[in-house]
Amino acid sequence: MVTGMTVVVRDAEPADAVRMAQVHVESWRGAYRGLIPQNVLDRLDVSARTELWIRLIGGTDPLRGATLVAELDGQVIGFAHVGQTRDEDGDPVRTGELSAIYLRPGSWGRGAGRALMDEAISRLATAGYTDATLWVLDTNKRARRFYTAAGWSADGTAKVDERDGYSLSELRYRRQLS
Repeated sequence: MVTGMTVVVRDAEPADAVRMAQVHVESWRGAYRGLIPQNVLDRLDVSARTELWIRLIGGTDPLRGATLVAELDGQVIGFAHVGQTRDEDGDPVRTGELSAIYLRPGSWGRGAGRALMDEAISRLATAGYTDATLWVLDTNKRARRFYTAAGWSADGTAKVDERDGYSLSELRYRRQLS
């Protein structure tokens, strides 16, 4: 568990899934407004995201992956998920992945994201990974600045993710784990 001021980062529990889903939807609507179609943001469904997080919290191998939540004054304000790389060109023994990190928009810039990131990196290193990757929307300048400040850098790999009639252009970032 990591604490900083009143931010606590801990392992997620099934009871956290609803709040994580709410954070997921709020974060997407705040971070991706103007970057992906508004009708996509309007259709985001908390109940569908709740089901996703219940499955992930219950099924994560604790030695190879983790789902974390950040709390402020007892309220879940963010979450992160890490595990082995999902990339076809990645080595799942050596390379971990930060597959999700989201905060409520009102919590941005207050240290909770850094606390989540620090614990996520620690979990990947403890699981034996030597490096880690993440994917970020190429137009998401705020997230790219956050990742760069946390020691990540673009590794030159890009992809286009086709979803429900729209495309997401993403860049892969990488960092070494100590």
